[in-house]
Amino acid sequence: MLQERLSALSRDTLRGMRRGIEKESLRTQPDGALARTAHAAALGSALSHPSITTDFSESQLELITGVHASPEACIEEVTRIHQYVYRHIGDELLWAASMPCGLPEENRIPIGRYGTSNIGRAKTVYRNGLSWRYGRRMQTISGVHYNWSLPGVGNDGYFALIRNFRRCSWLLLYLFGASPAVCKSFVAGRAHDLEALADDTLYRPWATSLRMGRLGYQSEAQALLCVSYNSLESYGGSLQGALTQPYPPYEQVGIREPGAKGDAPESYRQLSTTLLQIENEFYGTIRPKRRIRQGERPLHALRERGVEYVEVRLMDLDPFEPIGIHARTMRFLDLFLLHCLLAESPPDTPEEVRALARNQQLAATRGREPGLQLERDGSKAPLPDLAGEVLAECAPIAARLDEVFGGSHYGEALAAAHAVLRNPASAPSARMLAEMAHGFGNSYTAFVLERSRRHRQALTTVPLPRAEGERFARLAAASIAEQKAIEAADTLPFEEYRRNYLAVEQLGV
Repeated sequence: MLQERLSALSRDTLRGMRRGIEKESLRTQPDGALARTAHAAALGSALSHPSITTDFSESQLELITGVHASPEACIEEVTRIHQYVYRHIGDELLWAASMPCGLPEENRIPIGRYGTSNIGRAKTVYRNGLSWRYGRRMQTISGVHYNWSLPGVGNDGYFALIRNFRRCSWLLLYLFGASPAVCKSFVAGRAHDLEALADDTLYRPWATSLRMGRLGYQSEAQALLCVSYNSLESYGGSLQGALTQPYPPYEQVGIREPGAKGDAPESYRQLSTTLLQIENEFYGTIRPKRRIRQGERPLHALRERGVEYVEVRLMDLDPFEPIGIHARTMRFLDLFLLHCLLAESPPDTPEEVRALARNQQLAATRGREPGLQLERDGSKAPLPDLAGEVLAECAPIAARLDEVFGGSHYGEALAAAHAVLRNPASAPSARMLAEMAHGFGNSYTAFVLERSRRHRQALTTVPLPRAEGERFARLAAASIAEQKAIEAADTLPFEEYRRNYLAVEQLGV
């Protein structure tokens, strides 16, 4: 069936495959401590700049590419963005790994600021809510999001892809996970089952991606959600409940500070008391996405105009790459997503969803452990055997893409995955631990700090074309002007804006 569906895809359809990336990085001081400086004015407005913004923290940059027809074009754009950023953040570094640098006390991690407009205030209040719900340390975790689309795919096709992605996403953790260790400051005051590796470092010996395990971007509250990906309707219904039904622990937190007056962001603890404040709070490994119009809710956009692309959210930053990802990795993601689209994709069930969550946890925390078995169809099988099956099914896809695009790049990406499967010591997570042991006294912080310095050197020694520097300067100035215009146009009090935005009618029911 997969081969038949692959044959049915025209050359023009495959050539229409598009991708873009969103890359998060903490800004640090030269010694590796979290930088708590404000977002540099020369980078423009974090509210309205199309390529340079912030994520949870004021110290956490998010660099966004446009949509590209090739991995190389995507790599080139994000490299240029990095070069411009480095020329405007003084002697600061971009932390080269997903798990954070040495962190200060919780309340000293700065939350992102977006100006005085209602939408800007809402962004900050939303982050206040994340702080109350999950803690600021967890929100400083960074990664690479991979946005992908193929012409002619409708809602049913994208949701079939998503179901299969969730079934096999453990393979991406095994092949590309790069967070087997953490700085001890990340778990200060929290219960954990990590082992000591050095005075400042904790780890799991067979871990691939602690970022995607229970200590990472996970939520016990969201574990109560059993989101169905069988259709846009079922997905929307699952999210709508989480966006509209009060959740008792968050009701206890409250929306406002007790006795607060006025509508400053500091007077709000969260946007709402529901399980999810807004759609972006849902920590899925992959999301169906649609570009939104100004003021539009993401779920409304999906319901009204359908899925436009998928956002892959489980990729760790690659500490061995200056921009956090390699073109070969992007090509494997193309292969993997096409496999997920073309393979049979039966409906999911609550039982399967729970089993997939267990598989993710196992792959994240014990993925390279010899003899590790994962669940499939009510039984268990060794992870390498299951991985070999998926890679074998990707072979005809790689051959077809190389035939369409020329060269052997997709075949080489698949061969690299096979090489990791044959030799787990070559996986990024294992390479990190080996380098930490051989050159850095097993210190996670020392290893990543040195990598961050090398990446800065690599990116700043290559000239940024003058025209590119001027273009980014114009974008920065235009974004600041746009933020001021948004602020000047506001007429509603913030509380009225908040209630209107969160109204159930905005969800497109």
